[in-house]
Amino acid sequence: MKAVQFELNLPKYAFTKAAGKLKPSFYTHRSLSCLQMKDVEKPRLPDDDWVEVKVTYGGICGSDLNLISLKDSPATSPFISFPFTLGHEITGTISKTGDKATELAEGDRVVIDPILACEVRGISPKCSECEKGNYNLCEHMNKGSISPGLLTGTCKDTGGSWSQYVVAHKSQIIPIPDNVSDENGVLVEPFSCALHTVMQNRPKPSDHVFIIGAGVIGICAVAAIRALDIPCKITVLAKYQFQKELASSFGADEVVLHSRKKDYVSELAKSFNAQVLNPVFGQPIVNGGADIVFECVGNKHSLHDAIRFTKKGGTLALLGLASVVENLDMTMIWLNELKIHGSFCYGTEEYEGKPKRTLQIAVELLAQKKVDLTPLITHRFPLDNYQEALDVSSNKSKNHSMKVLLEP
Repeated sequence: MKAVQFELNLPKYAFTKAAGKLKPSFYTHRSLSCLQMKDVEKPRLPDDDWVEVKVTYGGICGSDLNLISLKDSPATSPFISFPFTLGHEITGTISKTGDKATELAEGDRVVIDPILACEVRGISPKCSECEKGNYNLCEHMNKGSISPGLLTGTCKDTGGSWSQYVVAHKSQIIPIPDNVSDENGVLVEPFSCALHTVMQNRPKPSDHVFIIGAGVIGICAVAAIRALDIPCKITVLAKYQFQKELASSFGADEVVLHSRKKDYVSELAKSFNAQVLNPVFGQPIVNGGADIVFECVGNKHSLHDAIRFTKKGGTLALLGLASVVENLDMTMIWLNELKIHGSFCYGTEEYEGKPKRTLQIAVELLAQKKVDLTPLITHRFPLDNYQEALDVSSNKSKNHSMKVLLEP
């Protein structure tokens, strides 16, 4: 089968790291980069508790683009095994079942929870975090019966959705009801990232929430708040006009466009009834701000805005991509006693009085028509055209792209 894989090759890595800054197409060059389309064997079922899934759609995530453009921190490398097939946003149909996966059947439409924690790895007893339901914080993601990998799509044994087939442990499988489309199914994973953060930092009805970034995750944060029937006020900082329109359609009360050509800081401060103050030198600070800030970008500028627009004693939740941030002024974290909450993927939430996986909650919200995520899908490409798909996904301004799908 065909698969788009990332293989660590240090000479290619070094070349692409330098050349890609001059010409981004080098990041996906078919012979010079670490990213290659290959003919590979289908991944094998590690044991009888696993199933094979024929991929219907694989999504391109911002974290995939970060990886391909070699911006990831090396801190995560012990939890990756090479070569791996990319793609952790997955919807498909079960095509083969292990003898112990008796509750699942060939032909079932499913999404995959991609986290590769203790149960998936055959580790018993489970680590303390997995026992508590925080399997996204598993202590053993480089151990057990399969190779290292935080997620499906970073482990060489499981495959990923940028291919025709992937394998998953039966505990990772979440069936899709008939009234949930495959298009909504492939968006369950990114929506769950936002849903997890919102449920871990649930706004009060009286709160004023600030969401920085109106890409897929930022819009999903708006959608999650509204799907949970939380009537708080939501202000969004967007980069492009088409993102502004989407954020409003999903329930944002106010959307401000980020522009270095205009004073967006004063416009935002007015929204929060805050005061802009100018230090002796350097960028303006803000006295006042949002009760909760959801930072959905992960670069130096967005983090700076997140810190200065969180009110005294407020909460800053970090959803944006992990990265190395140099020269970030954290004075206001100390001065305003901010609560900083990192957020990795999804886990187990308290929902309707009982613990439930975030992805299962997401599927139920879709089935209940509390949310429809399909307006986020802007482009689809056959797997063979993955380079074009990545180019479209990377150039949002030119292509008005949000979620780009690959169809194996």
